Parts: sequence; structure tokens; C-alpha cells
Amino acid sequence: MIYEKQSFSRLDVAFARFLSERSLLDSFQKQVFENLVMSLSFEQSRGHCCIQIDNEANALILASGLALTDANSHNTTTTLPLVIEQDRLYLHRYWYYENRLAQQLTKMTQLNVSNELKNITDSNPLLDKYFGISETIDWQRAAALMAVNQTFCMITGGPGTGKTTTVVKILAILQELSEQPLLIALAAPTGKAAMRLQESIGFNKAALPSTVEIKSAIPESVMTLHRLLGAKPPSPYFRHNAKQPLVYDLVVVDEASMVDLALMSKLVDALKPGARLILLGDKDQLASVESGAVLADLTIALPQQTLELQESHRFDGDIKNLAVAINLQQHTEAWKLLQAGNKDIALLETDLIDYISNQQINYLQQITAGAEFSDIYKAFNRFQALCATRLGKNSVSDINHAVEQSLANKKLIHLSGLWYCGRPIMITQNNPALQLYNGDIGICLRDKDQGDHLRVFFQQADGSIKKYLPARIPHCETVFAMTIHKSQGSEFEEVLIILPETINPVLTKELLYTAITRAKKTIHLVANAAVFSSTVRQRVQRVTGLINKFPAKN
Repeated sequence: MIYEKQSFSRLDVAFARFLSERSLLDSFQKQVFENLVMSLSFEQSRGHCCIQIDNEANALILASGLALTDANSHNTTTTLPLVIEQDRLYLHRYWYYENRLAQQLTKMTQLNVSNELKNITDSNPLLDKYFGISETIDWQRAAALMAVNQTFCMITGGPGTGKTTTVVKILAILQELSEQPLLIALAAPTGKAAMRLQESIGFNKAALPSTVEIKSAIPESVMTLHRLLGAKPPSPYFRHNAKQPLVYDLVVVDEASMVDLALMSKLVDALKPGARLILLGDKDQLASVESGAVLADLTIALPQQTLELQESHRFDGDIKNLAVAINLQQHTEAWKLLQAGNKDIALLETDLIDYISNQQINYLQQITAGAEFSDIYKAFNRFQALCATRLGKNSVSDINHAVEQSLANKKLIHLSGLWYCGRPIMITQNNPALQLYNGDIGICLRDKDQGDHLRVFFQQADGSIKKYLPARIPHCETVFAMTIHKSQGSEFEEVLIILPETINPVLTKELLYTAITRAKKTIHLVANAAVFSSTVRQRVQRVTGLINKFPAKN
């Protein structure tokens, strides 16, 4: 897997040269070695955990003196930067994350549940109490049965299949089975996902057929994973780890498809002995931005710990049919659905920028009318334009600039500089000191309590509002349009999906499926038939070794 030199970043080149200079190879071999290491660094930055190599490359890398084989890595205290496992080449750190995660989860799957929480069968009255009795398969009930009887489990399913509803009932059942109240942590990868989970938990908890005591033992507060583990920026380390584990008896993680290999490994490492872990997510969505496809890999490796909810309670008709067709890579059927001109899903036939600008009118009118921030925030989140790319024609950068100019021409905003009243922004760089994280959405408004000076307002997961001087905001970008990747963990009544005009390697069926499943009511799409067809036919295929590291019996 060798790439032309111009494909590599400066970091790829510098890292490969650094290792090459320290190798035991001759000058010709060093050049080949450099290309291999650059390829590894490049592919790791694209989300792969390793690269595949042939026997010749294997011999060369071992001759460099900078790599261990998988077997030797387990039997020595020496740490070298590269590891070869079968036909895969890793950076040592990612090889370690994969192995550590597989080892820890294997131990969890082999543990019996706590003596305080005895195994239950499908005939248990608690299941009848929370799920009722059905003559057909009740997938939510089946998920609860699995979760109660196992220390580690994954509940997957598309949007609207009831993952949160199910897990709230699971938490109630576990609390009823426990002699002492379980200490439970709820977490999500991003602030947006945490906010959504918190709203859903509160709503579903109120409907539980349980006592006040049981309901009060189920938390509503949701943390980001970085906050749960205790981030220690700028280092990659966390306060909680195997030596200083979390205190919780049970950790629930929503939107688990967004969790990368390193973070998942560190999370599992930080669980105290005997603690339970429940992962919720949609395995068909985009994999994490960073390395790995952890949830998808784990559902394949551990089928006995996985249950997929089958019935959607939110989606029906056109949106569901489109999502299913794309997930099955039926590009012709999906295109026909879009061309049918249904009210819920359709190709956009009006001017793109005018359409997006007009969708902002109600949001901006709320600002002019002096509405409460919660109402302004809700109005903004009703609609979202989602782009596949960051740069170029029909990209986030292109659309945001054009929409700003259009709104200014219509006198709906006053472009007086970078910051203006009504500017929606997304944080793109974590700042734990300010409690602002990558993906958080804020809106720049005039602060009545501060002489109408501009402040950037954020709504927290608990519903509270924080505001900051624009100058204090970490790196951010205008977000009349956002990338599909950044939309994960969010929901909007209507989405406009904008694909580029030419075929692009980033366009995959997982990307399109993720965009479609952000919409609750309406979808419009901007794309030509050739690009759409290519997108649906292409799928994400990340190179990892995680599946191979679990016992074959699973």
C-alpha cells in the first residue's frame, strides 16, 4: 500500500524520516522503509488502525530493528515503535489499544453477573411489568433480558427503534434487582449527543411503571466521555484508568459508533472490576473520525453480546424506505424514491442558497423579536444543511459563505465583521477550561444584561445557558451548513443533504445513511445521479485487526 509522496502530510514525512534515520537498513532499504511508514501514518490519519503488508515488506520492517512481531511483543518489556501482526503493520500504540480492548472485553464477557443481580429468564415478572406480554418477538424485551444477564452488551438499531427507551427500562429493572442502589453513569461522545440523551432519559423515566425510589435511582445527567474519564489536556491521558478506576457500577454510552479505538480502550480500562457496560448505537452509521470502527467490529466479534432492535417507532414510509435502500446499497431504488416527488423526501429543485437562506428566516425573526435563547436555539435546530465535504464546490466553506452573503443582501443579518448578531457557530477544538467541546453549537446574540454587547450563548445538556465573550471562544466555524460527520448525535425536523458535483472518495453509503437518519420529518437532496449512485455503491472499509482478537467461540 504505497502512495505518491504528494499524498502524505508533513507529519507523515517527518515521522517516517525520523524512524528511517534510526533504522539498521542501507540507504536503498531506508527509502522503501520510509514509504511504508509514511503509508502507515497516512492511513492511520484516515481512520485505519493498521495497513496490510506482504512478506517482503514484513522482512524489511523486521530488519530495521524498529519492529516487533505480535508474539514477541507479548513476551518482552522492550517497546519499539512498530508491531507486525500476521499481515498487518501497526504503530505500537494502536496495536496496544486493540489488544488491550479485546483482552478487557473478553474478561467481561466471561464474568458472571454480580451475585446481587441473579440471572433472569424471559418469564420474569419484571420483564412483564416493563415491557408487557407480546405474541410476537419483542426486540426491546429481548435486549433487556440480554443486558440484565451480561456484564457487557451492545444494543444497536437505527433511529427510532427505541434504544434509549429500552435502556431506561433496563436501568429500572437492574435497580429493582439490586439490594443496594447501583451507581450509574450516562455518557456520550459529544456535548450534542449528551444533550439529546439527557432529554430522552428524562422523558422516558417519567413514564416508567415504577416507584419514586426506583425512578430517583436512575440518573438524568449525561456527561461527555472526556468529562467522565477526567481529561487532562493537553496530554492524551485521563484521570481515571486501570489504576484509578471509575466508581460506577454501570456505565451506559450512547452514540457508541462515534467512539474511536483509543477512547473505547481507555474507557473499558477505567471500569472498576465487576462493573457493567452497555453500548448503544447504530452500527450502520459512519465510523468514528479517529482510528477504528469499534462498534461495528465488536458487533461482529461478539454476537452473543449484541442485539439489534428491528422495529422503528419514529420512521415509517418514505424516509425509512430511503434509509433501508441506501443501507442495502440499492442505488437505483433509492434514486427512484427521490425522483418520485414525495413530500417527505425529494431532490431540491429550487436555488440552493435561496432555499437555505429562507429556512433561516424564522430563526432570525426570533432574534429580532427578542425571544428567549431556548426558543431561538430550538428554531435554529429545526433545519440543517449537511455537506459531505469541507472545501470546494458545495462544501461547508462554500455554502456558509454564500448563505451569509445572501442573508446580508436580504437585510436579515448585518455583516459587520467576523462576529455578528445571529451568527451560529460550531466549536471545532476542545477547551475543557471553558467547558466547550468539539461539536458544541453556539449562537452569537446581543446580551441584554451586558449593554447589548455581543456574547456567544450555549445551551448545556441540563438546559442551563452559558455565555462567553466572542474573543474567548476557541477555534470555531459558522454553521449554517455543517459536515455530515459533525451532525452525528443530532436530530433535525428537516435536513438538506448536499453532495459535491463530482465523485469523491469520502462519499460512502454510511455517510449518506448517517445524513438521512438525522431527519425526523423531511429530507431534500442536492446531487446528480452519477455521484449519488457512486456514493451508495461505495462503503467504508477500515483496516483493523480487532475482530481477529476475540476467541473464535464468540
